[in-house]
Amino acid sequence: MIEFFGTVWRILFQAQAGQPLAPARAPEGRFHHSGQPALYASLTPEGAGIAIKRYISPGDPPRIILPLQVTAARITDLRGRPGVSAVWQDIRASGAPAPTWMHSDTARAVDAQGLLYSSRSRPELAHLALFAISPATVQTAGPAQPWPSHP
Repeated sequence: MIEFFGTVWRILFQAQAGQPLAPARAPEGRFHHSGQPALYASLTPEGAGIAIKRYISPGDPPRIILPLQVTAARITDLRGRPGVSAVWQDIRASGAPAPTWMHSDTARAVDAQGLLYSSRSRPELAHLALFAISPATVQTAGPAQPWPSHP
């Protein structure tokens, strides 16, 4: 595990601006299932835009992007491992568990506060999934800005 101290970027619907540290609303995601909390962010604003691209639909409500300051002593670093960034949604839709869950389950089992992973489509970019979401771990680091959700 590594220590991670730095700014990350998160894109949310504008209606969620009052709860910037709330975990993902979806009951399942790349690194969470069965009621597990997870907050997803990226190490750059560009990475945040790449990460959310698959989830954008015409007619979506407006979105914002905001910086978060993360202070975590126990982060599992899985960057550079392509299997960690697999497209999990199609596999999960077939009824099988997402293959990415084994990585987060392993990290959670050793009390990791989250994990770093490479972007699937842009491996030079990285994302962070936080499991320990508290004021001691993550805080807002600046004001939210409008984010264009429609290219």
